[in-house]
Amino acid sequence: MILPIVAYGDPVLKKKSKDISKDYPKFDVLLENMFETMYNASGVGLAAPQIGLAIRLFLVDTSPFAEDQDLTEAEQKALGTFKRVFINAQIIEEDGDEWVFNEGCLSIPDVREDVFRKPKITVSYLDENFEAHTESFDGLIARVIQHEYDHIEGVLFTDKLSSFKKRLIKSRLTNISKGKVDVDYRMRFPNQKKKR
Repeated sequence: MILPIVAYGDPVLKKKSKDISKDYPKFDVLLENMFETMYNASGVGLAAPQIGLAIRLFLVDTSPFAEDQDLTEAEQKALGTFKRVFINAQIIEEDGDEWVFNEGCLSIPDVREDVFRKPKITVSYLDENFEAHTESFDGLIARVIQHEYDHIEGVLFTDKLSSFKKRLIKSRLTNISKGKVDVDYRMRFPNQKKKR
């Protein structure tokens, strides 16, 4: 089932999320719905807060990036096959010189800005079977993980912008929070009531 994506301005996007256990109710259905929602919105990642749940869960599928002709064949292959579920993730280490990339977010449609992040990360997490992993990632895969990880920490990519950039996009952010945005996927805006 395609779920509405929570828009900028909703308090759930600024909350630090809570860990979950393997007895989380209807977990398989939740995962299926999140993947369906992400693909419907043409996203490469989706975090639980973006569907209104303050839990430490996000998913990543970087395959759309694999079509970039500027990448090496090895990079295209890595991006084309990377699909993961991250539960109770913790970034243990971030390493290297920060690099810039133009980021966007399904909760903040039509806003894209340059964000600086470290190129290499080490993450401990549980997969969809609640099995533990500690892995290192780099490049675009690391960046997508960092972006989604920020969501479960209550941080948005716009929080990483300079105060000057924030002032420049303030009216656009206000419009998004008021529902004055044209998107081709379902959204829930802060002033809308939840539908049961």
